[in-house]
Amino acid sequence: MAKSKVVPTCLVIVAIFAASNILTSTFVPPARRTPGPMATLGAATAAATMGAAPAFSDEIGDAAKKLASASYPFLKDVDWSSQLAMTNPGKASATEWTKAIAKAIDMGAAMDSGLLQAGANAHHEAIGSMDAKGVTSLDKYENVIAALGRMIASVPEDKVMAVYNDFGKLVDAGVPKYLMGTVNEADAKAAYAALMEFKDVVKAHPITPKAVSAPANAQIDAAASKLADAAYPFLKDVDWSTSVPMKTSGFSGSPQDILKAVDKAIVMGASMDGGALKAAAQAHVKAINNMDAKGVTSKEDFAAVISGLGKAIASAPTSKVMDVYNSFGGVVKAEVPNFLMGTVKAEDAMAAYKGLMEFKDVVKAR
Repeated sequence: MAKSKVVPTCLVIVAIFAASNILTSTFVPPARRTPGPMATLGAATAAATMGAAPAFSDEIGDAAKKLASASYPFLKDVDWSSQLAMTNPGKASATEWTKAIAKAIDMGAAMDSGLLQAGANAHHEAIGSMDAKGVTSLDKYENVIAALGRMIASVPEDKVMAVYNDFGKLVDAGVPKYLMGTVNEADAKAAYAALMEFKDVVKAHPITPKAVSAPANAQIDAAASKLADAAYPFLKDVDWSTSVPMKTSGFSGSPQDILKAVDKAIVMGASMDGGALKAAAQAHVKAINNMDAKGVTSKEDFAAVISGLGKAIASAPTSKVMDVYNSFGGVVKAEVPNFLMGTVKAEDAMAAYKGLMEFKDVVKAR
């Protein structure tokens, strides 16, 4: 079976979800929304597999061109330098958001691997062509829409709607009206009308995804179990109910600076083994579904997540891994590590760190 690849970072949700979901779930008043696949295109990209793209109908590409043309004025209306994306658009708890994200991860893992590789490449090129205001070119925007449409076409409708419904429940009813006031209303409505037409084309042209399989690696499995033993006390120390990440950004720099770091993660993900990443995504979904009342999963599920991530990282070139490490290191505020250390037991954090360094060596050796 051919090797396939995936975008493995949850941070991609922030970048892509903002662009593709904004039309239906934020700018359009709830009474006028039509549930459909395009509402959750970006969120699903975070955990899906990629490889050789299958043949697909040109109808989706044609519809993407029409949507891009109709919605590009709206795209240029949006203030892409806004920090609003880093705040909670409602009163939902961290646990509720995590469970919604699990639905997005599950949806992403169901997508065709080749189409997702194409989607990652389209987003990478679009980020690279952004102007000073964070707006990409019309042709790159069209490519992103076409790629997202094909990705969605390869997903069962029930998984798409599960994401749409879960995220829809978490956004405050006043958000659409507020955001509509920040753009040209006529542009937003024109974009929405075109989006609904595009949604219908995507739904009418389903694509059967190709299967991928996860690689075996006994050494990483054993190392993951050892790390889970060492880090589980630290995991339980963390206050997973905290709203701090949704109130105070731990990032420095502009949204464009952060998006460039996300781009490095997209590139790294595109170099990873798709079977390993699909398995890692499924391990995350299982772990989230098994969380207790404090948001802590079982040690067994924790070990499975670590193992899945280890195998995915092991399949990526060291240079691409370090690009992500260095890029995010450049946009995370210097005070964040000390602040977080003060919220847990220092001895548990140090034991977890020591275990992580040992695990890192095993992953690198594989």
